[in-house]
Amino acid sequence: MELSRFQRYRDAIVGSCGRVIVGKEEAVALVATAFVCSGHVLLEDLPGTGKTMLLRAFAKTVGGTFRRVQFTPDLLPSDLTGLHFFDQKEGEFRFRPGPLFANIVLADEINRATPRTQSSLLEAMEERQITVDGVTFRLQEPFLVMATQNPLESYGTFPLPDAQVDRFFLRLSLGRMTREQEESVVVRRSAQEIVEELVPAVRPEETEWVRREYARVRVSRPVLGYLMDIIEATRALGPQTAGVSTRGAIALYRAAQVTAAFAGRDYVIPEDVKYLAPHVLGHRLSAGAAEGREIVERILHRVAVPLEEP
Repeated sequence: MELSRFQRYRDAIVGSCGRVIVGKEEAVALVATAFVCSGHVLLEDLPGTGKTMLLRAFAKTVGGTFRRVQFTPDLLPSDLTGLHFFDQKEGEFRFRPGPLFANIVLADEINRATPRTQSSLLEAMEERQITVDGVTFRLQEPFLVMATQNPLESYGTFPLPDAQVDRFFLRLSLGRMTREQEESVVVRRSAQEIVEELVPAVRPEETEWVRREYARVRVSRPVLGYLMDIIEATRALGPQTAGVSTRGAIALYRAAQVTAAFAGRDYVIPEDVKYLAPHVLGHRLSAGAAEGREIVERILHRVAVPLEEP
């Protein structure tokens, strides 16, 4: 396995997005991890922290088609999936694809749409297909939904159902920049201008290769046991939560493989699992990002880490 290709892939994405989003290399790397694993990302943070710009920069960096949808209460499922219309010139019905027919879809303020519209994303996110008027259409690959929401503003919003939250591979929060970083952003050109200048930093064949080859990263029995101990601990929290689903366990396993490959290793270590657990599992336990991470952190302190084998 050419591990250096994984590292170059990660560095190219982080370097390109770093021109737009200052000081958020870790968040960019996590988005890249989800992208390689064919997962979806939920960005939850205050307004003005760069959520939309991060996703636009990432889309330009990896290439492919990009669509942005502003979610509002009057948004309909057909506004996402597309619809059949009657072409008077041809005298027949034709299908007009919606924004989901893109490689990367930005669902801005996803919790402002009604549950009916939110549910239209479920089939697309999980099965990579949509069904309109009984006709099923396959979506392009790679396909990534990156959604944003404001965790503090609840007026006029519709909380995401657990079934949809579980379909997000990981949840991130960018947080504030340092004073020095913010000063550099204030005095420079607008982020929009910088994004427009970005060109793809990775080729489609490179993306196809890393998405295929990361599965060869080895996970030893002790490390797998450690991962499952964490998953089972979430299911023993009490009747207020059902714990992490099998989908969540698979997401943590695959994310650890990609993280190891990005670090230049062909094997996963317990630290990979421990680092990713709050991001991959937190939103599957609680509606609040901070609360979910705290629950996972407490579990990580209780679960014994396997020792290195001689």
